[in-house]
Amino acid sequence: MRKGSAALLAGALALAGCSDAGPAAPAARRPLYFDVKSLLTQQVELLEQRHAAVTKRVSLRGNATETVRVPTVKWADELQIFFQADINKAALRGAYEVDSVALPGGLLRRTYTRLPGQPNAPVSRLTVVQQGALPQEIDATIIQNNPLFSAQKQLRVQLQNGQLRSYEVTGTQKLILFDSLRYAAAGQVE
Repeated sequence: MRKGSAALLAGALALAGCSDAGPAAPAARRPLYFDVKSLLTQQVELLEQRHAAVTKRVSLRGNATETVRVPTVKWADELQIFFQADINKAALRGAYEVDSVALPGGLLRRTYTRLPGQPNAPVSRLTVVQQGALPQEIDATIIQNNPLFSAQKQLRVQLQNGQLRSYEVTGTQKLILFDSLRYAAAGQVE
């Protein structure tokens, strides 16, 4: 009787695997941390649809800041560096401690801090200020070190009513045998 039940169960499982529907799609996994990647992808689409321009300020090595208005922007390229603040990669699950603080005016600040011993997590800290479900500001600190190269970047994105208003990157990078390079770039969306 047990052999017959086991064979029946095995047969039922084999038949269940032979449906025309194909293999079951993996269940969509809800992001563990704030979803920077989805937010930026949405912003790129909105900015492209609006044909938004940008006024940019750039400074290298502490030299005078140059300002230029760019009427036609390829937003996916312009915001590419901010995608580095994505901490929702599978390899980073459990790599961050989350701290939430209620701020005046109905704002909520969540800070994601990298836990010690996480060498594959270049984002050392990500801070998101939200009003309800709408992010207002995102700050990230990215640190990368290896024997040939070291870099530290501060990224900031400011939004208003769910739309990107400004962004900023400041940083330092150092290649072995070369001087450090300090840079700053900021954009004001028009």
